[in-house]
Amino acid sequence: MAIEPPFFEKYKAILQSSANEKEKPSTVEGFEELELPLIDLSHLNLGPLERQECIEKMGQAAIEWGFFQIVNHAVPDELLNRLKQEQIKVFQQPFDKKSEYNFLNLSVQSYRWGNPLATSLRNLSWSEALHISLKDISKMDEYNKLRSTIEEYAEKANFLAQRLAEYLAQNLGIKANYFQENCSPSSSSLRMNRYPPCPYPSMMFGIIPHTDTDFLTIVSQDQVGGLQLKRNGRWVSVKPNPKALVVNIGDFYQALSNGVYKSITHRVIANQETERYSAAYFYCPTYETVIESCSKPSLYKKFSFKEYREQIQKDVKATGDKVGLSRFLL
Repeated sequence: MAIEPPFFEKYKAILQSSANEKEKPSTVEGFEELELPLIDLSHLNLGPLERQECIEKMGQAAIEWGFFQIVNHAVPDELLNRLKQEQIKVFQQPFDKKSEYNFLNLSVQSYRWGNPLATSLRNLSWSEALHISLKDISKMDEYNKLRSTIEEYAEKANFLAQRLAEYLAQNLGIKANYFQENCSPSSSSLRMNRYPPCPYPSMMFGIIPHTDTDFLTIVSQDQVGGLQLKRNGRWVSVKPNPKALVVNIGDFYQALSNGVYKSITHRVIANQETERYSAAYFYCPTYETVIESCSKPSLYKKFSFKEYREQIQKDVKATGDKVGLSRFLL
């Protein structure tokens, strides 16, 4: 049975319309490839000067790039490889099974593909994903190996995300226990992505341009590459480093930092030849947590995760776009 989502059937009209256009927009050609700032977390365990230098380097990357990559992060390679193998097994199942109402006993729409609101190739994501709210992991009893691997990875990723968030907070005067008080392991989520080979890689994306809603995202990716981010008003490609984890600032940390740290628009380009896998851990607060800027005058009015999520849903329904933090500017 076919494992691929029925992109051609679902988006037939869009594909035909684009094929008839005389000028086909290129999304991927001619972009400069850059390496993200590299942070070696082992320096946190050296002397006080090395530790402070590491924390400052992290903060500078969050200000200037909104992205950085980390090594010596204490998430074992064996665990990351096991997570990827389990991820491959999930996505290699028949599409009819993946799209079942209660696939893996998870919440409705945990399995996602394409973009149901797409009106053109420019807002169509040529990818499939399994988005798992960590509070749902206990429902996966019948899938012990996948469940235990996700639980093990989520525990490591949560500990790492909290540490990183706390180090970044030191530069801002945010109290040390802020994240411990407002983020629980069950409030975060894990999104496993697969990007199938795409027949029109110059005309569409693997994932359309967006920012992340959370405080921090930690991404494990393979060597295929495809991540691009907006830097100084232009798109640049990120050179893949399979030995590192990629970290990026989310909307909530930009608001919390009063615009000091940047939640940067990013996307994934499609690849004609090779499938790509990645796994993103979204470090989120509880639904009731109120996000308020840490300094005055505030750029943003305070809002809860719940309010932010509801605004996104309204905007996506009305415009097809998330809009995001600009809705909460003062």
